[in-house]
Amino acid sequence: MKRTLVKAALASPTSLDAVLLQGWVRTRRDNKTFSFIELNDGSSLKSIQVIADAALPDYVQIEKVTTGASIAVRGKLVASKGAGQTWEVIAEAFTVIGEADATFPLQKKGHTLEFLREIAHLRPRSNLFGAVFRVRSRLAYAVHQFFQEKNFVYVHTPIITASDAEGAGDMFRVTTLDLAQPPKTEDGQIDATKDFFGRKTFLTVSGQLEAEIFAHALSNVYTFGPTFRAENSHTSRHAAEFWMIEPEVAFCDLQGDMDLAEEFVKYLIRDAQEHCAADLEFFSKFVDKDLLTRLSFVLERPFQRCSYTEAVEILEKSGRTWEHPVSWGTNLQAEHERFLTEEHFKCPVTVYNYPQAIKAFYMRQTDGCAPGRQTVAAMDLLVPGIGEIIGGSQREERLDFLQAGLALHHLSEKDYWWYLDLRRFGTVPHAGFGLGFERMLMFITGVANIRDVIPFARTPGTAEF
Repeated sequence: MKRTLVKAALASPTSLDAVLLQGWVRTRRDNKTFSFIELNDGSSLKSIQVIADAALPDYVQIEKVTTGASIAVRGKLVASKGAGQTWEVIAEAFTVIGEADATFPLQKKGHTLEFLREIAHLRPRSNLFGAVFRVRSRLAYAVHQFFQEKNFVYVHTPIITASDAEGAGDMFRVTTLDLAQPPKTEDGQIDATKDFFGRKTFLTVSGQLEAEIFAHALSNVYTFGPTFRAENSHTSRHAAEFWMIEPEVAFCDLQGDMDLAEEFVKYLIRDAQEHCAADLEFFSKFVDKDLLTRLSFVLERPFQRCSYTEAVEILEKSGRTWEHPVSWGTNLQAEHERFLTEEHFKCPVTVYNYPQAIKAFYMRQTDGCAPGRQTVAAMDLLVPGIGEIIGGSQREERLDFLQAGLALHHLSEKDYWWYLDLRRFGTVPHAGFGLGFERMLMFITGVANIRDVIPFARTPGTAEF
């Protein structure tokens, strides 16, 4: 008999004479003549109730049907007599596939998120994490759907790279050299020419630079894959490995970039509301009671936009004492971003035109800047509760300006020769952004820690699973 998923059984329009369910036991309650088994297979938030009569030949196995055990049940799908459920299954036969030891840690009680991170191999079986990863799966599909509908081409950019897209230097080194006895140059430095790729290589911080290559040929492209930052950061918003969505659009300026970012965020929220309604309802009940209201509010109105200079003026006039002092030319910190979104504008905000000195070398210089206040056509999309979820810019398409940007950030033209070539051979105005997938998931689910929206967190000191 073909297996029926719990989700399909619960959504059945009619009763069924024969179904086969396979899943894991959440709970079991015994009566004198029968047992109630709560069965879940991960296909939905809700479990289905199975009634096993003590007269069944298979009932001799009932003591093995403990929380965490896997079982197969064959029976009839009938209208439920219990409250809060439409259907239940009257078992005609059941088999214990895999027993669960009495030490199975996910019993029917509350568990802290910290505890569940310690058992990341089991936490997807909990209601919370089952919901989180169903939403993650659906939104990954929606990412591709959004861009494919707009005729973007999906490009697989490399995970191993020799260039630093951010210019920050916080990258993981990739090497096959013997670290105990690495080859040395005459001046005593490690000889990278003897390494696997013949030069220093790293795990990528972004697929942007490679995506720009394809944007100069295919016009509209995007990449969606893992990225890495070797920052010793322990905040709830940072991870050493995370996923990024990065579109690059030829013949596009900063205005078009901001429009695309806003449209993209709203598309993902709508998709989650349509396809993950039960999971979002669960989050609003047990994680963030204001979640559904906030998501609907975000969809109903345009995002606010203000320049970096205006944002600094708002923060300086706020009367707040900031942990990180505010002044023109410094990076906005999480406390500043959340004030702008949660207290001043009370909605998502796109801040644009940042000081050149604090942004990456490839961002386009803006015209008409005051002396000492050169800005670039950069933008950050900030949302309540999280802060920045998107960072992007119009890219510098002018060769001489790009060369000046490399010099300003003390980067070698030799290392970026191919990137400069894009400006020599048919350069065009173009723009793009990066959306941190995990931060978007945090915003849509209300889950406050990035470690809880990625299957296996990679943070400083943590790489167990």
